[in-house]
Amino acid sequence: MANTKQQRILVASDGSQSAEAAITTVLRFPWKASARAQGVVANFPWLRTESKAAQAAVESSVEIAAETAGRALRRRWPAARVAMVGAPPADAILAAANRSKADVIAIGWRGHGAFQRLIAGSVSRVVASNARCSVLVARVAPKAVRRMIVGYDGSPNARRAIEVLASLEVPRAGRVVLVDAVVPHVLPAVAGRLPSATRRELQEELQRLNGERRAEAQKLLEAEASRLRRAGWKVETELRAVAPVAALLAAAHEHAANVIVVGACAKTRLQRMVLGSVANGVLNRSPVPVLLVR
Repeated sequence: MANTKQQRILVASDGSQSAEAAITTVLRFPWKASARAQGVVANFPWLRTESKAAQAAVESSVEIAAETAGRALRRRWPAARVAMVGAPPADAILAAANRSKADVIAIGWRGHGAFQRLIAGSVSRVVASNARCSVLVARVAPKAVRRMIVGYDGSPNARRAIEVLASLEVPRAGRVVLVDAVVPHVLPAVAGRLPSATRRELQEELQRLNGERRAEAQKLLEAEASRLRRAGWKVETELRAVAPVAALLAAAHEHAANVIVVGACAKTRLQRMVLGSVANGVLNRSPVPVLLVR
C-alpha cells in the first residue's frame, strides 16, 4: 500500500457475511481523507444448469451483492462504484486490483478448514497469496479501528508496515503496539555429554548472544516507535520470547487489538503463494482483521 496522497482501495464482495465484514472494516479504517475506494464482484457462471430460473437467481444475487456493496461504500466515498467482472472470483479481484492500481485489496475470510485449504484453497487465500499490493482480510468487523498490533523484525517488509501506519489518519486514541519475537537460543540436548566446565562456558556465551539479540531488537523497535509517535500514534514496544505467531496473537488478545499488521512482501510468484509461516499462521488463527503489507 503506497504512502501516497491518495490511497486506492479495492473492496471485493460476494454478498457473504465475511464480505460484509470486510466492507465494514474498510469503512471504519483510518484512511486519509484523500483515499478512494471502489468495489468488485465476480459475475461468474458457477452454477451449471439448464434451469433459466436458477440462472436468473444467481445473476440476481450477483447484482444484489454489487448494489449492497456500492451503497455501503458510498456512505464514505460518494463516488464509489462497484464493477461486476465476468471471471472466476480470485481472477476477477486480482485483475481489478491491477487495472485500478490498488494499494490495498479488502476481502472477507471464511476460514476454511485445513483439508479444504490443501485441496483448493479459498478465494481470499489465493488473493492474499498472489496480490501485488497489500491485502486487508476480515472475518468479523471490529467496532472501531484504533488499536493495532504490528509484527516487527527489522526486515524490509516490516519497515513497509511502519510506513503504511505512518500514512494513515491517526484516529482518536489511536494506539500501536510493536511486537518482536526473540526466542532465546538454548544448548542442544547433546551438550549434556560435554564436561561441566565446557557446558558452563557455552551457556555463558549463549546468554551473552541472547542479550545482544534482545538489545538490538529493542533498539530497532524504539527507532520505529519514534517514527510512529511523530506521525501521531501512541506507541508501545514489546519483546516476547515465543514464536512470532504466538507472540502476535497473544499481544492482540492482551491489548484488545482491532487489527493485526504483518509484512507479507514477496518477490517471486512462488514466495507469494507460500506467503510465509507467520502471515499464514496469523491469517489462520486471528480473531480480528489482518492487514498483510506489501
